[in-house]
Amino acid sequence: MTRTDPEPDQARAADRLLRDCVRHSAAPGAAILVLSTLGAATGLAMPAVLGRTLDLLLSGRPATGWLTACAALTCLLVVVDALDGVLTGTTNARSTAWLRRRLLRHVLAAGPRTTDRTPPGDVVSRLVGNAAHAGGAPAALAGTLAAVVTPVGGLVALALVDLWTAGAFLVGMPVLALLLKAFVRASGDSVARYQESQGEIAARLVEAVGGARTIAAAGTARREQARVLEPLAALSAQGYRMWRVQGRSTAQAAVIVPLLQIAVLAVAGARLAAGELSVGGLLAAARYAALATGIGMLVGRLNGLVRSRGAARRLAGLLAVPATAHGDATLPAGDGTLELRGVTVARGDRTILAGVDLTVPGGTSLALVGRSGSGKSTLAEVAGRLADPDAGTATLDGVPLRDLPHDVLRRAVGQAFERPALLGGTIGGTIAFGADEPDERAVREAARAACADDFVRRLPHGYDTPCDEAPLSGGEAQRLGLARAFAHPGRLLILDDATSSLDTVTELRVGEALTRQAGVRTRLIIAHRAATAARADQVAWLDEGRVRAVGPHARLWHERSDYRAVFADADADTDATVDEGTDRPAHDD
Repeated sequence: MTRTDPEPDQARAADRLLRDCVRHSAAPGAAILVLSTLGAATGLAMPAVLGRTLDLLLSGRPATGWLTACAALTCLLVVVDALDGVLTGTTNARSTAWLRRRLLRHVLAAGPRTTDRTPPGDVVSRLVGNAAHAGGAPAALAGTLAAVVTPVGGLVALALVDLWTAGAFLVGMPVLALLLKAFVRASGDSVARYQESQGEIAARLVEAVGGARTIAAAGTARREQARVLEPLAALSAQGYRMWRVQGRSTAQAAVIVPLLQIAVLAVAGARLAAGELSVGGLLAAARYAALATGIGMLVGRLNGLVRSRGAARRLAGLLAVPATAHGDATLPAGDGTLELRGVTVARGDRTILAGVDLTVPGGTSLALVGRSGSGKSTLAEVAGRLADPDAGTATLDGVPLRDLPHDVLRRAVGQAFERPALLGGTIGGTIAFGADEPDERAVREAARAACADDFVRRLPHGYDTPCDEAPLSGGEAQRLGLARAFAHPGRLLILDDATSSLDTVTELRVGEALTRQAGVRTRLIIAHRAATAARADQVAWLDEGRVRAVGPHARLWHERSDYRAVFADADADTDATVDEGTDRPAHDD
C-alpha cells in the first residue's frame, strides 16, 4: 500500500530522535531528576514541619529542633535549586551539541539531496534554532517527571493530614486534567507552525543575502524586504496564538485552583471546628492544597516538552533524507572509462534524464552540450555520484559507482563547479582541500595549470591568505576550483560549467592544460561555448533529458543547424544573466 501521509512517520522519527537524545544525556538527566525530586520532597516536607512547629509554639512547648529543621529545609531548597539550574544549563548545551553533530554529519552525508528538498536557509535554521529547542528535551523531561512529584505528593500528604480535605480536592481533579490536555494539544500545533514560519523566513533571507548585488542594482530592496518578511505575519499570528493558549490556560487555572483551595480550606475549617484537626494541621492542609494545585509549574514544563517535540519533528525531516550508501568493491586498474546505462532521474513530476546511454572511453574528453534545463548538470552529478539515478547504472572501469567505498570513489573522481566553495581556511588550503591533501609543490603546480598562480601571489600573504580576506572575482574563484581539481589526480575529472566565468584567453590556457591530460585522465565537461566543445574529443548533445547525438563538434556543427542554435541560445542566456550568475558569493556552490 502506498503511503500518502508522511506525518505519522515523521512524528515517530522525531520521538526516536528525542529518545536517543535522552539516552545520550541519561546520566546528567538522572542527576537533574534526583535534584528536582529532592527539591520537590523538601518542598513537601516544609508544610508538615511548619505545621508541627506552629502547634508546638501555640502550646508553649519547646520548638527549637523544629525551627532548626525549617531553616535547614530552606537552605537545602536554595542549594538544590542552584545546582539544578547549573546542571540543566550544561545538559541543554551538551544535548544540543550532540544533536547538531549528528544532524550535520547526516546532512553532509546526504549531500545535495538535502537542499533539493529543503532550502539552505531553512537547513541552517533547523541546525541552529530547532536543535537548541530539541536539545532541551532531556532536562525538560527530567524536570517534568520531578514536577509531577509535587502535586501527587501534595495530594498524598493532604490525605495523610486529613482524608476529608483530600476528598474535597479530588472533586476538582478531572477539570485540571482536561485543562492540561487541552493546553498540550493547542500549544503543540501553534509551536509547529511558528517554527515552520521561522524556517521560511531564514530560507528567504539566505536567498536575499546571496543576491544582494542584483537586488541593489535592480533597486528592488523594499520589494525584497517585503518578500523576506512576508511569513512574519504568520509567525506573529502563531506567536500570539501561543500566548493566548498559555494565557487561557493560566486564566482557567486562576479560577479553578482558588476554588479548589477554598473548598479544601472550608472542609479543613469545619474539621478544625469539630476538633478533628489542629491549627497546624489546618496550615499544613492549606499548603498541601496549594502544592497539589501547582498546575503552573506543570504547564511550564509541558510547554518545554512541546517545543522540544515540535523542533524534533523538523529535525527528523532532515534525517528523512537518505544518506549516500557506499559499497566495498575494489576498483581495478583501468583507464577511467565512464559508462551510463539507462540512467533516468526524476525530480517530482518532471523527468530530468530519460534512459540515457553514454560511454566516455578512458583518457578521452567528452563535452556535454544542450540548452538550459536539458539535464547536463544532473548527468554530471550522476557521473560523479553526487546523486544516484532513479533507474539505470553509472560505472567507472566496469564497477558501479554505488559499489565503491567512499574514499576510493572520491580519490578516483575529481570535480570542479561553476561556483566553487572556498573551503580549507586559506587559499592554499582551498586548493589542497580533499580526501588526500597534496604537498605545497603540487598545490602550486595545480594553481599554475589553472592560471591561478599569478593572482594568488599578488594576495597579501600569497597562498597563506585567509579566504575571507581575499576578495575574488567569479573567474578567480573558478580558477581556484579548477586548481583544486587538478591538485587531486584521479581517473575521471568532471567540470560542471567550471570555466563559464573565465575570459577567452584564460579558458584557452586551461583547455590546453586539460588537453595535456589526454590518455591519463578521462574528462567530462559541461560546455556552453562552441570553442570549449571544439576542444573535446567527442560531444554529447542533450535535449530534454535524452542524448540527441554523439560525435565530434566539427561534424555536428556543419551538419546540424539546430546544434548550432544551441550555442546561440547559450550566448543569449549568458548575456541576459551575466550579473545574476556572478552575484553569489564565491563560497556558494
